[in-house]
Amino acid sequence: MRALIAGNWKMHGLAAFRSEVAALAAKMAASAPADCDVLICPPATLVAAFAKEFSGTAIQFGGQDCHADPSGAHTGDISAEMFADAGAGLVIVGHSERRADHNESDADVLSKTKAVLRAGLTPIICVGESEAERKAGKALDIVGGQLERSLPETSDDFVVAYEPVWAIGTGLTPTLADIAEMHAFIRSKTRSDVRILYGGSVKPGNAQDILAIDNVNGALVGGASLKAGDFYPIVMAAGGKQ
Repeated sequence: MRALIAGNWKMHGLAAFRSEVAALAAKMAASAPADCDVLICPPATLVAAFAKEFSGTAIQFGGQDCHADPSGAHTGDISAEMFADAGAGLVIVGHSERRADHNESDADVLSKTKAVLRAGLTPIICVGESEAERKAGKALDIVGGQLERSLPETSDDFVVAYEPVWAIGTGLTPTLADIAEMHAFIRSKTRSDVRILYGGSVKPGNAQDILAIDNVNGALVGGASLKAGDFYPIVMAAGGKQ
């Protein structure tokens, strides 16, 4: 199974950030794992320009969210079809920040997942528990419920990203044993060919240990994906990951 290292830029990035993408592309052209896909999900304003400029490189581009409908009177929203038209290949859905900031339910996430598949793209479906849920011993129940209500009943390609909410942007990470337990649990709830990413304060210093865990097929990287000097070592840590 090919690893996937995906960068979620969130609400960061202006046109000048192309220099970081160019630097990453140059590093990867010189040396990069042959068995690893690399994705950057910049703000929607940059997807088309980046996809066009870097189309000949090993970097793919994607969206951070989409509307469930293909078009309509939805001011400010972007459809999966629009991302496809812009040159995106994947779209993140159900990120915890969307669930929290925009009150997205599992049903909303499933609708968006179906929309991404409808557009011929690959969804990255995010799941994860809060700190309170983890401390209460409910992590597996919470994630299991999200999987049951968010995953499509289809043989199409999709990716699952486990991001413990309390580890996103905090510098905190679960123990390697906790990650292994959760990824094994997610594997038991989905197909054997589905890639399962870990996300939550992934950095150059911890990427190799995390990516070596069974059933961790890549990473969804936040802040460390904004700089080529931080993101490239994480990509290289995925080399040889099967």
